[in-house]
Amino acid sequence: EVQLVESGGRLVQAGGSLRLSCAASGFTFDDYAIGWFRQAPGKAREGVSCISNSDGSTYYADSVKGRFTISADFAKNTAYLQMNSLKPEDTAVYYCAAGTCRRGIYKDEFGSWGQGTQVTVSS
Repeated sequence: EVQLVESGGRLVQAGGSLRLSCAASGFTFDDYAIGWFRQAPGKAREGVSCISNSDGSTYYADSVKGRFTISADFAKNTAYLQMNSLKPEDTAVYYCAAGTCRRGIYKDEFGSWGQGTQVTVSS
């Protein structure tokens, strides 16, 4: 059974930091890229970041570039999203997913998803 479980989401003030975790099980972690996506109220789900399993390349949406950092601990089958300088517009449910990460972050290329964790950034 493929399972991904996000954790770490909570209420935080603007300008603060938060670290999300994605614990994976049921598959060979090294065989897949890990992506982070988010969905805010009234908006479509969008790609935030991705780390490639082939060469370790990372990708970021323009809206988070310079503020967020994706990483992975392959020995622990866990991926992370470090979020700094948080803004109210970062408020969303954040999802991690396993799939393919090439030259961008596309949700159609990810087949396994976690249940999401809520991040709320207050002014």
